[in-house]
Amino acid sequence: MSARATATSPAAARGKDGHRPSGRSGRVRLTPRASILLVAIFLVGVFAVAPMRAYLVQRSELQGLQRQADQLQEQNTELERRIADLNDPSTLERLARECLGMVNPGEIAFVPIPKGRAPTLPDCG
Repeated sequence: MSARATATSPAAARGKDGHRPSGRSGRVRLTPRASILLVAIFLVGVFAVAPMRAYLVQRSELQGLQRQADQLQEQNTELERRIADLNDPSTLERLARECLGMVNPGEIAFVPIPKGRAPTLPDCG
């Protein structure tokens, strides 16, 4: 075995008991390349915070707007059903009789008044 192979081998760097020789400390040495890498990682982390924060804010706003759009779609569906119901002739006749007190020609309108209390109005909403 050459002298160079023995001097650079991991076994040669440690003593017979498996520990480093007393001349070296157990501290990790930071090389210039490693320090540049750490600074670069730190800068990437610092500059990534603002876009990530903006992304999270926009995502929550998008979820809120999606919920609002779903609610508005439900309201539109209900209003379309109500429009279709109000275009039905039998519904129009019922509302005219109950809410407006209208009668066909030749009919006589009677309004029952409950004894001891005011008359209740029909739901014409």
